This record gives sequence, structure tokens and C-alpha cells, in this order.
Amino acid sequence: MKSTFRILFYVKRDKQKSDGTFPIMCRVTIDGVPARFNTKVSVNPSIWDAKSGTAIRKSNEAVEINLLLNEIKTSLHNVYHDLQTKENNVNAERVKNIFLGIEVKHQTVLELFQRHNDDIAKLVGISKSKETLQKYEVARKRMADFIKEYYNVSDISLKEVNHMFLHNFEIYLMTSCNCKENTTAKFLQRFRTIIIMAKNNGWIHIDPFANYKIRFKKTERPYLTQQEIDIIIEKKFATERLERVRDIFIFSCFTGLAYIDVKNLRQSNIRTSFDNGLWVMGKREKTGVNYNVPLLDVAKQIIEKYSGTLPDNKVLPVMSNQKMNEYLKEIGSLCGVDKDLTFHVARHTFATLTLTKGVSIESVSKMLGHTNIKTTQIYARITDVKVSNDMASFAEKIEGKQIKSKSELDKLFECLSLGEKMALFNLPPTLSNDPEKAKPLSIMWHSLSEKEKSSLWTNTFESEDKHTFKSMATMKIAVNQ
Repeated sequence: MKSTFRILFYVKRDKQKSDGTFPIMCRVTIDGVPARFNTKVSVNPSIWDAKSGTAIRKSNEAVEINLLLNEIKTSLHNVYHDLQTKENNVNAERVKNIFLGIEVKHQTVLELFQRHNDDIAKLVGISKSKETLQKYEVARKRMADFIKEYYNVSDISLKEVNHMFLHNFEIYLMTSCNCKENTTAKFLQRFRTIIIMAKNNGWIHIDPFANYKIRFKKTERPYLTQQEIDIIIEKKFATERLERVRDIFIFSCFTGLAYIDVKNLRQSNIRTSFDNGLWVMGKREKTGVNYNVPLLDVAKQIIEKYSGTLPDNKVLPVMSNQKMNEYLKEIGSLCGVDKDLTFHVARHTFATLTLTKGVSIESVSKMLGHTNIKTTQIYARITDVKVSNDMASFAEKIEGKQIKSKSELDKLFECLSLGEKMALFNLPPTLSNDPEKAKPLSIMWHSLSEKEKSSLWTNTFESEDKHTFKSMATMKIAVNQ
């Protein structure tokens, strides 16, 4: 439906000038909403007709005034009709601003992008991180390069951003910039922030992202197994440099701290908590959210190793992120770990292993410093081992059975010493630990049925030490998984 457009000239009688004339005002009204401005034309009230909005009497003064007003009216009509062909929602204020040459600031994509980034820069160290600013700076550069390549101009009006513009930008990122799906989606998300800013300020009226799908591809987040962690821990390195980087990486695996949070650690962050145990406590650099993580023995040993050797009460000798990741690749190669070692991997490892070992997702989320448990679910992979163990436990409860699964019994058997294996089969114990002597026992064990294994295990370890042994054996299995 076409909007109603009205132009009215009137005299502002409360603003008399020194020569006795009054300024002529113009009121532009679209759909009942007005916008007013001074025409910079003044008139003697004796020759002004309020009804027609024109000067009367046949005088040179009246003719000149009416010519000027007609020019203004014609220009306003032209602006209005031009906007009607280009924009769906035209308002009086917009018509007035264009006529007066007062374009609303930041009407172009890159200007608004820069305004947004300047605002973020002011908040760095307060509520924003340097990393966030850097990401938006890269996003603006990508947009600038795209506009130059596709449109051969240095900037483009916000009103020209439509569905096709977004489509072309996505194609450009994936082809010219060789961005992967998720990287492309991140760039589109950051640009959407700029568009939302423009829409909220009334600089555009149609959201080009309204029917545009930003597609993220689900990816497998790498993490280390306990076995891989053990290999890295036990590896002897030829240089102190690699040893230090290994220690810091392992510390992150056992605390879940991000690189920047490990770097910022001070002795004041290591505190005795309610349980009289040592905890690492602080505030995440990225989000400002508090984290509280009880220190396991491995993490404690690493802290003690460097205690009193570093300046500024630092806890660990952390170098630049670039150097750390460079040396981590070298460590992975030396250890035969076919994974790209980064601090992201360390954080994923902590989340995954803690969940796998039975720590609740709520506790893991708190230790990681997440505000939303969905974020924890992204980091944390529940492995098939955890699923298997949980279902075995569930089966025992609902069936009222104490029979362990075959796989678990086999794992328990492997944890026994030679003497314990012989005792299991009611054979005379031996002090020998010859692996060759254990082979026939393993053959005998694997020939038994699940019920026979369970019965043999239960009947053998009925003493008071049974529970302790089983617990230790189970823990040993858990650590090796």
C-alpha cells in the first residue's frame, strides 16, 4: 500500500527576526508522522496566506518566495519518489535528512563496521578481549576485500545489503579465501552483528539475514586418551624448552585452563579450599567467569617443580601462544601422537576425561568456567567406554545381578600379578613374574564363560582385602582407559 505524503509550509510566529519578518518552516508528513525543518526563507506576515501556504499579492518579494518554496517542494517530491523505488519503508525524517544533505552517519557497511570495532577497542580489558577485537578486525578486512572484488568500489551502502549480497560474500569466503564451512559461518555471524546494529538504530528497516541460514558443520573435537597423556608425561626430552612446554600442556590437561588463563596464573590463584585441598581459582580472561578447579597430584607436582623460580609470582613459565603451539607440534611428533596438540586439545581432554571418569557435567561446567551447560556439552565428548560402563551398571541394577561384563572381567584379569592369577585358579602361588608362565593361565581364563569367570573371581577374592583389591584394580583400569 502506497504511503501518504504531505508537504506544508507555515510561518513560525514566535521567532520574529530583527527586520520584522518570520521564518517559513516546512513540515513533511508520511503516514501521519511529521518531520520539520527551517527553509531559511523568511516572510512578512502581511503577505502570507496560511491556508495555501504561499505568499500573496503581486510583488517581486512574493514571487521570489513562492519560487523558492516550489523548488523545495519539487526537491522533496523527488527525494520521496526516489526512496519509494529503492526502499520498502520510507519515513519523513529520512526524506528531510536527504533533502538537507544530512545523511545519517554510518550508512555504509565498512563505516559502520569500523564504528563497531572502535567501540570494541575501547572495551578491551574491561568487558572485551584483544582476541575478540582481532576477530572483528579480520572480519572487516574480509568484507572490504569482498566489496572491492565483487563491486569494484571502496564501500557500499547498507541498503544494498540483501540476500544475494550475503550469498556472494559466503561464496567469496569459501573460494577466494579458502575458508572452511565453520570459519565462513563465523564471519557471517560477525557481519550479522553489524546488521543488527544498523537495524536497531533505524539505519535499515529490512534484515537481510531474516531468511538467510548460517550453516555450521558439526565437527569432532580432538582430545587425548589417558594412554597418550601417559606417553607425553613419561617422554624424556633432550631440551629444557620442550620439557617446559610439555609440563604446561599437561597442566592444562589436568585443570582444563585455557592458554591465556594458564599464562595469567599467579601464586595468589593457588588456594586452600573448604576441603583443605589445593585449588586453582581465578577469573577467565575470555568471559570474566570464575573458575574453581581442585588440583590433582599431577598438576601439583608441576606447580612445585617451578615454585620460586619465576618472576612476578608466576606459577608456570608460559611463553607466547604461537611458540607454545609450535613446540607442541614437535612434542606430538616426538611422542608418536598423531594429533595436532594445542591448548584447545588440552581443554577438550580435561572435559572429556573427567566426564568419562564419572564426574558430573555440572561439576565439569563449573570447573571450565562456563555459564551455559550447552557450552560444556560442545567441549566434552562422552566416549563409547563411558556409555558402555554406564549401561553395564544400569543393567546390573535393573536385573539384580552382580555379574560383571566380560570386557570388564578381562580387564581385571590383566591387572593381576602372576601369583594372583595362579591363586585365581587355585594353583600354588609363585614369586616369579615370568610372562611366559602367565600365557597358559590367560588361555585358561579366556576359555571360560562369563558366568564361570564371575564365579571364579568372586570365590577367590572373598577375604577382607577383596574390596580393596577390586577398587585398586578398577582404578588402574580407569587410568589406563
